Amino acid sequence: MKPLMLCLLVVAGIARGALELPAIFSDHAVLQRDRAVPVWGWAEPGGSVTVAIAGQEAKATAGADGKWRVDLPKLDAKGPQTLTVTAGSETKTIQDVLVGEVWLASGQSNMAMTVSRAKDFNKERAAAKLPEIRVFTERSAASAQMNDRPTGTWVVCTPETVGSFSATAFFFGREIHQALQAPVGIINSSVGGTPIESWIRLDVQHAHPALKEYFAGREKGKAAFDPVQMKAVYEKQLANWKKAAQAAKAAGKTVPRQPQDPIAVRARKGEVGGLFNGKIAPLIPYAIRGALWYQGEANSSADKAQFYQHQLPLLVQDWRGRWGYEFPFAWVQLPNYASGRGEGWMRVREAALKSVQSVPNSGMAVTLDIGEEKNIHPNNKQEVGRRLALWALGTVYGKERHSQPWPVKHEVKDGAIQLTMTEPVRLEGEGGFVIAGADKVWHPAKAEVRDKTLIISSAAVTEPVAVRYAWEEMPKVTLWTEQGIPVTQFRTDSW
Repeated sequence: MKPLMLCLLVVAGIARGALELPAIFSDHAVLQRDRAVPVWGWAEPGGSVTVAIAGQEAKATAGADGKWRVDLPKLDAKGPQTLTVTAGSETKTIQDVLVGEVWLASGQSNMAMTVSRAKDFNKERAAAKLPEIRVFTERSAASAQMNDRPTGTWVVCTPETVGSFSATAFFFGREIHQALQAPVGIINSSVGGTPIESWIRLDVQHAHPALKEYFAGREKGKAAFDPVQMKAVYEKQLANWKKAAQAAKAAGKTVPRQPQDPIAVRARKGEVGGLFNGKIAPLIPYAIRGALWYQGEANSSADKAQFYQHQLPLLVQDWRGRWGYEFPFAWVQLPNYASGRGEGWMRVREAALKSVQSVPNSGMAVTLDIGEEKNIHPNNKQEVGRRLALWALGTVYGKERHSQPWPVKHEVKDGAIQLTMTEPVRLEGEGGFVIAGADKVWHPAKAEVRDKTLIISSAAVTEPVAVRYAWEEMPKVTLWTEQGIPVTQFRTDSW
C-alpha cells in the first residue's frame, strides 16, 4: 500500500472514532436543574465513555454507529461547573457550565427579532450585565433529512452581546431569572416568515385526518410553482427596483423595499417538516424546562388559517413525544395589526385559544393591546416576554397566581347573552362586543360584568343568538384580567 493512502486511512480511522459532542454541549452552557440530564455524542464504536460534572458521573458504551448517551442524575443549581467527557485517552472539557432553567424558543420573525430592534435598546443594553443568562442560537438550515448536529455556541449575556438575542426570549428569561434567582439558558431556534408546517415532521402531519385537505391544496400549489418562470419574474422585479431605488436616493426619498427571491424564500422556509429536521431534531433530547412559540403570521391566509387549530396542538404533541415528557408549552397570540388578512388573522388567534383550552400544561400570552397597526414586528417585546413569564411563574413555578380567563358556557336570558368565564374579569370603557340574532347581522353591544359573568345585549337584537369579543384585526380592548392583561378574543358562534 502506498504511504499516502496508508496515511489517509489512518487519519480517516482516527476521525471516525474521535470523541465528538454536539455543539450545544460547549463552554457557557446551561443545564436543566431538578431532572435527569441527557448528554450524548459520538466515539469509537464499542468504546467506553465517561461523563462527569459536580461530583456526578455516568458511563455509556458507544454503539456500532459510534453514538452514545448517558443520563446524568438530577443536578442542583450551583456556581460554574466543569463538564468532562472521556473516551479512551481523549477528554473533552466544557468550562463555565451553569445549572438552572432552560427554555426552548421557536417560531418565525417575531421570535427571531433581536433585542437591538426592540424598544429602548440603549437602556436595555446598558442594563444587560447578566452573566447567569445565556443564549444558544441554533444556526442550522432547513433539511430534507433529520439533522443530528446542532450548530451554534452558548453566549453569555453582556451589554456587548445582548443585541443579538431573541428579544421575546431574552425578556422572558430575564423575568424568570430575577424571580427565581437562578441561571437561565435560552435555546433560540426560529426563522422569519416560516409557516408552522415546516416545524412539524412530515409523516406526523400526513397521518392527521384533519390535514388531508391542506395537503391536497398544497400539492396543487406545488404543481403551479414554476421555478424558471418565478426566477424570470423576480429578475424583472429586481431590475425595476434598482431603477426605482436609484431614483429615490437621488430625490432624497425613501427607498422602496427590495423584492424577495422566491426561490431563496422557498429554500429558507423548507418543505413541510424541513425546519423540524434542520433546527429542532438536532436539539433533542437536550433537557429543557419548557418551550415558547411565537408564530402564526405566515398561516393567517384564507387557505391556511382553518388548519392552524389542528397544527398547533400537533406540534406540541410531536415535540413532547420526541423529548419523552410533557414539558410546559406556551405561545403568543397574534396581536392587533392591520394585516389585511381579515378573517384569517382572527382564525389563527382563535386557534391559539382553542389549543390552550385543549392542550394540557400549556399557556398563552394575549397581545391584543401591544401590537402596531402598520408594523407586523411590534417593538414592545418586553411586555410580550413579561406576559409569557407571568404564565410560567404562576403555573410552572407556582410563584404567583396567573389569570387567563375565557368563556366556558353561554345562555340566552332576558334578551341578553350571559357568558360564564373561567375567572373574574373587569371592564374598562365601552366597545369591543358585537351581538347577532339568527339573521347573522352583527350589531354593537353593551357589556356588564358580574364577577365571572358577562351580560351582553343590544336594543337592536331582541332575540340574540351569538356574541363576539375583539373579533377584528385592530379590536377595541375593554375586557381585562385581574392582573391587568387583556382577555383573549372569543366568539360563541362557528359561522
